[in-house]
Amino acid sequence: MIKFLDLQKINAQYGEELKKVAAEVIDSGWYLLGERVNTFEKELAAYTDAPHAIACANGLDALRLILRAYIETGYMQEGDEIIVPANTYIASILAITDNRLVPVLTEPDEFTYNLDISQIEENITPRTKAIMVVHLYGQVCWSDELESLSQKHHLKIIEDNAQALGAEWRGIKTGNLGDASGFSFYPGKNLGALGDAGAITVKDPELATVIRALANYGSRQKYVHEWAGLNSRMDELQAAFLSVKLKFLDRENEIRRQVAKFYCEEIKHPGVILPTQKHPDLFTGAKALTHVWHLFVVCCQYRDALQKHLTESGVQTLIHYPVAPHRQKAYPNYSFKSLPITEALQHEVLSLPVSPVITTEEMKKITTSINSYIK
Repeated sequence: MIKFLDLQKINAQYGEELKKVAAEVIDSGWYLLGERVNTFEKELAAYTDAPHAIACANGLDALRLILRAYIETGYMQEGDEIIVPANTYIASILAITDNRLVPVLTEPDEFTYNLDISQIEENITPRTKAIMVVHLYGQVCWSDELESLSQKHHLKIIEDNAQALGAEWRGIKTGNLGDASGFSFYPGKNLGALGDAGAITVKDPELATVIRALANYGSRQKYVHEWAGLNSRMDELQAAFLSVKLKFLDRENEIRRQVAKFYCEEIKHPGVILPTQKHPDLFTGAKALTHVWHLFVVCCQYRDALQKHLTESGVQTLIHYPVAPHRQKAYPNYSFKSLPITEALQHEVLSLPVSPVITTEEMKKITTSINSYIK
């Protein structure tokens, strides 16, 4: 079976260095809020060119902390609205509702599956305070129109950058496009920890100070608590692992681009719709950096049958995501919403294996299996 993502093989590439830094952390006797976290924060800030980076426990907390900090600094209050794509992982929505803010679910572009920026303005009300863009599957969700809308209506732009670390828009990396950005280092991400971990990048120094305190029980000084905060801290071990792996991220993202290029050239099945990107010059030149292919997602009207065929052919695939957030039991108040593009996608999308360790032989087997499928 070709695994969807072989984490053992990915991490084995750097196994000796990972074991070395793990031993150093163990021997140091310092496991939280130490130099390893401080170093990784500086490395992440330098990599994204963002002014401030704050490590936290996971990607959901990263988004929760950003919104909470906006509330604590007075920019937002409970009941304010956040425009967010309806086609996203539920964490984007949870971060909003956890802060008693209101998600305004907005349809995706039917070709890129990212937030349809042309639909944003019609959803803006006097209670709208921010637009949360999700760089879904590793493709940048950004445009001049988005920037103009945020300026015209005085809205913050928050990036859910859980899937797109290393992607760029006109030479600016995701994580430094909007006002604040949340990152996930879940093991399966392009930059994955060996456990849960997350981070925030932010431009406003005051907001950065509040976020850092909120993540540490609301405290800037030990035993002095200015806010009722969270316990959301990255441990020294995960920071050490991430520092090792960050050095290889650009190389691994480039391999992902080559895998995507192979799929786009070799998948010929008429019933399989390949990913559509905003930039026609996708694989060469400066614009090639606009996608880091966290996932390679195709669309197929008979998705379940195709997935069954691939499983029987020895190819593991996944579905991102089989149930849209507004159809989840967690959000019964949104079940009445009609979001036809989002709802169609949940029945048609299929994620193929893409990773920096997939072999040419495996890619050939995958494309051959798809092309040989008979409905």
